[in-house]
Amino acid sequence: MRVAIIGGSGKMGRWFAHFLLKEGNEVIITGRNERKLLEAKQQLGVDIVPNVEAVERADVVLISVPIDNFKAVIEQLCPYIRPKQVIIDVTSIKVFSVETMHKHIKTGLVLGVHPMFGPSTKDIVGQNFVLTPTNREEQALAQKIREYLEARGARITVMTPQEHDEMMTVILGLSHFIAIVSTDTLSRIDKVRQMRAISGTTYKALLTLVESVIPEDPEFYASLQMSLPNMTEIEELFQKSAKTWSELIQNKDQQEFVKRMNILKNSFQKDNPDFWKASEKV
Repeated sequence: MRVAIIGGSGKMGRWFAHFLLKEGNEVIITGRNERKLLEAKQQLGVDIVPNVEAVERADVVLISVPIDNFKAVIEQLCPYIRPKQVIIDVTSIKVFSVETMHKHIKTGLVLGVHPMFGPSTKDIVGQNFVLTPTNREEQALAQKIREYLEARGARITVMTPQEHDEMMTVILGLSHFIAIVSTDTLSRIDKVRQMRAISGTTYKALLTLVESVIPEDPEFYASLQMSLPNMTEIEELFQKSAKTWSELIQNKDQQEFVKRMNILKNSFQKDNPDFWKASEKV
């Protein structure tokens, strides 16, 4: 099978190129950055072609471009897509990408896919993918992809684009927001380097979150924050909660602090029973 990766010179594009090549597929890539394209060609040994030629030559087209460029790429490619040709997008936001593909692509078969891991991932085993089919044809395609990925050890969840984006507001948006604000806070504190040397698991967990976000592409994270639904409301809720707990500490209200933390503990225990069972065994 010949797969064209639009945006194949980017980090996730290269990840998919590497994976598909290992699976025995022929891969061609496109991209805007000539330096990155040449690096990808040297690294992967793949052909580099313009977007339109890539679509014309491919059986499957994988679109791995920033969400801000997604609409323009689809508009450019849609006249060249053949009947029943498979078009898969791997952006982190699904309502916009799926609606855009449906609006402009009238002959191909499209599917929204979100790999829930970063390009530093070495192995597909145990990694999460979300598939977002919206009709019977897409559901049939999703089932084939599900079987293919599960046979290789991946974990698959199927949901609507709307459900996906609502969940990503918390799973990605809030997590990234906490990481960015935490980094900003740490940057204003002295002796942060010394703290790592004497830290325990809690601080190390915070650093793990920070280190998974801050080194990555700022434009990608900015785009996510601006595009995910209800992001402002979630962040305002977080700020309100932070203010409440900060006031408890400022007022030295230990009794209320303990009361509220016990409420949270009970709620978390109810929602995460497996976590507590595992903790009891340790």
